Amino acid sequence: MYRSLLVPLDGSTFGEQALPLAVSIARRCEAPLHLVNVFSPVGNIFVEGYLFPNDDVETFLQHKQVHYLQRIARQLRELTPAPVTIHHLQGSVVEEVRKQALESKPDLIVMTTHGRTPMSRFWLGSVADDLLRDAPAPILLVRPTAAAPVDYQRDVLPRHLLIPLDGSPQAEEVLEPAVALGRLGGADFTLLQILQPILPMVYQMEGGGSLERVATSLIEKIEAAQESLRQQSQDYLDRVAAPLRKRSLTVHTRIAIEEKPAASILNAAETLVDCIAMRTHARHGLARLFRGSVTDKVVRGLHLPILVLPPRKG
Repeated sequence: MYRSLLVPLDGSTFGEQALPLAVSIARRCEAPLHLVNVFSPVGNIFVEGYLFPNDDVETFLQHKQVHYLQRIARQLRELTPAPVTIHHLQGSVVEEVRKQALESKPDLIVMTTHGRTPMSRFWLGSVADDLLRDAPAPILLVRPTAAAPVDYQRDVLPRHLLIPLDGSPQAEEVLEPAVALGRLGGADFTLLQILQPILPMVYQMEGGGSLERVATSLIEKIEAAQESLRQQSQDYLDRVAAPLRKRSLTVHTRIAIEEKPAASILNAAETLVDCIAMRTHARHGLARLFRGSVTDKVVRGLHLPILVLPPRKG
């Protein structure tokens, strides 16, 4: 159960696209909403050697952002019975959002992957990346699709969650946040494990007569080894699914054999589900999914919400 939610907003309609999901969760849980906006000082302007202080500009922009938060809060208070609190902060966006999360102690941070408009030039995108490293709560990321007016009343709770697992206890820690989210909308769950294909080693053969027999024997061994790994994976997924099914949850299992895990996750997500839940750190397997270009493919390449559990400190 989510008891408190924090939503960073940058003043753009892109950033606001996290609100329908946040409001849907808050309504079901009667959880307070904390709306956060961080003002980054503009600084002074130098033109041809002359200094133009920006105090008036900064005051104007700060008032504009406060009015923006107040307007959004008024709209949301008509849609959810829980309190809606605004936090207008100043400084480094990532640090201030992190500090506010530590102070408010939300069970979930809901935000879009990026924003747009001049007010958001310092904002979402790099902010989401940085928070994924050490946020004090799970992050539910929403990828905005168009800068259009947002319907806050729309119920957008997920109905089917995909949970990739690598066999480690660390990866399994995302299960409870995922179950808490999925239960709000009566969702089904699919546990996914990705296996690397076993590729035959290249041998230098002498004598063409025995080549076919050696190749056939090698292929049979590879197929047997792959099937053994598949069975181990199925046994593991069944063990993880069993206690969830005892809680009256509908849980499916899926195994994919793929050299590129991110591609397999994206393919499964686009065809099976409307939300993904993942851990950003594990001892093996999925740990590499959150480095470099693969992170972009999973988090940014996906046009679905993704619930991310950042790594624990220490």
